[in-house]
Amino acid sequence: MRYEFRLCGPVPENAAEVFPELEVATLGEQTVFHGAVVDEALLFGLLARFCMLGLLVTEMRQAPSSMG
Repeated sequence: MRYEFRLCGPVPENAAEVFPELEVATLGEQTVFHGAVVDEALLFGLLARFCMLGLLVTEMRQAPSSMG
């Protein structure tokens, strides 16, 4: 499954590097992390890392998988 995590404001580059399994993009006033989340353990691990870094996730959703 693919997930998308939206955060308010810019995220420092060194903080973004803590998420090598996710791609990151800035969209206006938001920073969006997205990528494959293979299981619930990884999902909770990602959320714990956001929290540990003091990054507030304002929206989290399952994104449509790209069909190839």
